[in-house]
Amino acid sequence: MANVAVLGAGAWGTAMACALSTRHRVVLYARDPRQAQRMRESGANERYLPQVRLPSGLIVVDDFDAAVRHADGGLVIVAAPTRALGDLCARLAAAQAGGALLWLCKGFEEERHALGHEIVARGFPAIVERSGPLSGPSFALEVAQGLPTALTVAGSPAFCDLVTSVLHSGPLRIYSSPDVIGVEVGGTVKNVLAIATGISDALKLGHNARAALITRGLAEMTRLGLALGARAETFMGLAGVGDLILTATGDLSRNRQVGLGLGQGRSIADIVDQLGHVAEGVRSAPAVLGRARTSGVPMPITEAVCSVLTGSVTPRSALEQLLARDPKPESVSA
Repeated sequence: MANVAVLGAGAWGTAMACALSTRHRVVLYARDPRQAQRMRESGANERYLPQVRLPSGLIVVDDFDAAVRHADGGLVIVAAPTRALGDLCARLAAAQAGGALLWLCKGFEEERHALGHEIVARGFPAIVERSGPLSGPSFALEVAQGLPTALTVAGSPAFCDLVTSVLHSGPLRIYSSPDVIGVEVGGTVKNVLAIATGISDALKLGHNARAALITRGLAEMTRLGLALGARAETFMGLAGVGDLILTATGDLSRNRQVGLGLGQGRSIADIVDQLGHVAEGVRSAPAVLGRARTSGVPMPITEAVCSVLTGSVTPRSALEQLLARDPKPESVSA
């Protein structure tokens, strides 16, 4: 048994805590004391994951330092949005957290367009060699329900071995990769592409159009990843095409729901308010495009999504402009 602290009591953090608490000593940290109290009293996360009962062995706390102390020498899992990763790393560094650090967030930092590993290196450099992302096709509800799920952890061999020993069991299958950049780019860009496929489906453009968006979106994802130093084969795996297919087509996908709402003519504010959850693609899309432009990488689908999110073009016009692009040979670089 390992000591595990999950920082973040949203849907994904709660699901991971539930999945691990059957085998390990797990503490789930909620930053809102009222939410933590409600979870302890009701035995469920009624706001983010009401369908699942919390295991009796799972401890819910609102004391950050206590959660970190619990995981000293074990595993800290950050299950907060990307925008919170920097602050959490600074707090972990100040607490001189030991053990290893795993993050579940999938996004670029909005202000600096940084990936997760770059945020960690800036906020907690001492833990870089003992840290990395976990990504892959995974809906929180299905993980919490114990349904089969395969994920990829990226980082040093020793770190990947540690994470695998803690997470890999029963329905949760863990693969490992040294390609931190590729795993992070795949997990980030697929959210933006899921918005595009949601728009297409809402406009009833058909399955052919959906397949084209997914395939050419994969090319965009790969282009950016290669420009940033990733390995091409990573995008053919769980953290690339696997996560992209799930997020672009699955009804539990929040980013797909955003696209569906935009295609139906609803405002982004109304969509996000009704979701009540973080849809990372909304925040990440401008950052992805910004990083792509800095790197000289063309990403027309991402650019179209950004135009729709800002309201500068209608969803239908954005997709029509994509279709009107000049013909080119099919390749990752085109």
